[in-house]
Amino acid sequence: MSYYRTPEHRKLRSELIRKWKPWEQSTGQRSDEGKAASAANSIKHGLRSKSRLDELNELKRYLREWLDE
Repeated sequence: MSYYRTPEHRKLRSELIRKWKPWEQSTGQRSDEGKAASAANSIKHGLRSKSRLDELNELKRYLREWLDE
């Protein structure tokens, strides 16, 4: 069962968050290694990775050439 937040609770939380301003403390990655790791977070299975797309495009070209013959 999820926790139900009342309108009063939501208002209090939003006021506290505006007071804390967590977005001003967030810096993100600074090192090249950290930035590379952060960029890789969105890759879940590799099906849409650049190298995979290059392989698929090469396969498409090969099949088009083969079908045209």
